Amino acid sequence: MTEPILTTERSPDGYAVLTLNRPGAMNALSSALRRALADTIDELQADPAVRVLILTGAGRAFSAGLDLKELGVSGLSSTRSGAGDMQEAVQVGDPVRALARFTGPVIGAINGVAITGGFELALACDVLLASTQARFADTHARVGVMPGWGLSQKLSRAVGIHRAKELSLTGNFLSAEQALAWGLVNRVVDPAELLPQARALARDMLSVIPQMLVDYKRVIDDGYALAFGDGMKLERERANAANVGVRAEDIEQRREAVRARAHAQRDGD
Repeated sequence: MTEPILTTERSPDGYAVLTLNRPGAMNALSSALRRALADTIDELQADPAVRVLILTGAGRAFSAGLDLKELGVSGLSSTRSGAGDMQEAVQVGDPVRALARFTGPVIGAINGVAITGGFELALACDVLLASTQARFADTHARVGVMPGWGLSQKLSRAVGIHRAKELSLTGNFLSAEQALAWGLVNRVVDPAELLPQARALARDMLSVIPQMLVDYKRVIDDGYALAFGDGMKLERERANAANVGVRAEDIEQRREAVRARAHAQRDGD
């Protein structure tokens, strides 16, 4: 029986784990895998029981990027008048746009190498946890293909323009520890702890007020795309619209729950 190229685990807690499952090809993003990933994300977005996603890879790679062997036959050798050009081939089942359509948080559990398109997939997540075995590289300049999933813009905003240029203009690898020091990932953990910590983080996110999980993520993302002053204006507009319906008794009840949780976390340290 053929193994699925993408596996989905739905937790009763309210999150789903998507695992890229082409370990023999280092989870290279073939057209079939890209389409399966995009379609599955859209299906999970339509399911109210799934409010957080965890994205990871099987084997020793998160993803080695686009399947260059496949593109070398179907993409690079074709033209617009034939089967479709390179850009058309890349955009088949765009998983990065699908992740942007998912309204809840997406946790990237980066288990191994994340190269080029795999790096872009990681950058499309909201939070990144990295195994000590994770490494990142942007090899667009070495392959001769311009990025189309956001790497040229997102990386500089994540680590600073000078560090982004060093990575993208050399194709050199960035270790998990250096990625943490540069602020690219939230934390680095032992491989055996990667998914358990991702699951725990998902449960923490699911413990907040459900609509806030969506609305707060949206205002962060929408404001980040603006100049700072415009982002502040956007926050005030969203706050004025949302907070008018909040009752004082609800705030007091939730404040007590926050205090109880803080005490429980302190006692657990």
